Amino acid sequence: MILDSEETYCKNCSASTHSTYCSECGQRARVGAITIKETFGDLAASLFSLEAPIWRTLKLLFTNPGRLFREFLAGKRKQYYKPVTFFILTSFIYLLLRSWIDYDPFRDSTVVINDSGTSQNLTDARTFMITHIDKFLFVFVFSLGIFLKLFFYNQRRLAEFIAISFYLLGVYTLFVTLNMFYVQYIDDLQFLGMLAMWLYFILSMVSFFQKRKIVVVLKSFFVFFFAFLVYVFIAFGLSYLIVSFF
Repeated sequence: MILDSEETYCKNCSASTHSTYCSECGQRARVGAITIKETFGDLAASLFSLEAPIWRTLKLLFTNPGRLFREFLAGKRKQYYKPVTFFILTSFIYLLLRSWIDYDPFRDSTVVINDSGTSQNLTDARTFMITHIDKFLFVFVFSLGIFLKLFFYNQRRLAEFIAISFYLLGVYTLFVTLNMFYVQYIDDLQFLGMLAMWLYFILSMVSFFQKRKIVVVLKSFFVFFFAFLVYVFIAFGLSYLIVSFF
């Protein structure tokens, strides 16, 4: 513990401080050389502590997502895992587990087209899209945010809708990850993850807006439908262009 009489300077922002933590930026006042223990200790503390933002964020995402969205947009940023970081984390988990179980959602499907060149391009585009699905999910984030703005124009700004879309697509990635295991080891019902997310999205929007629930349900149904169509169209279209011309 740093005594009040011991003045030191923060190595992060150079502010003068008399306490254990810098009053300007919040970093520990005394920081030594970086160690392996510190690196992985900070990671474990942030991920596995019962009070860590990731667990608090996950809990609200599945029990009261509307409260999470409202509080985060109202300025309670430190209490929750950042939306983009959450999206990246869930995407990483999906890719890691997909590689681990060697998952191919189209392993039993075939495309039969008379034009063999077109057929091969479609197959290659499908493979490219699935292989880089984590990158194409960014398209879904923005299509969802844009359609939320179109259907709920006066409720929030576009930037705010995009922020909560990162949270929502993080949850979608978790659903897809669970569905991946179901398809791989139980039954080939690949649409379950998407249907679960559709229902979750509608319930999330009802929780978020908290009024005119029937109207919100109807609007949310079409928001997800159109956003998903645009996402698939753009992702597959880009994949087809890439495999055809590069």
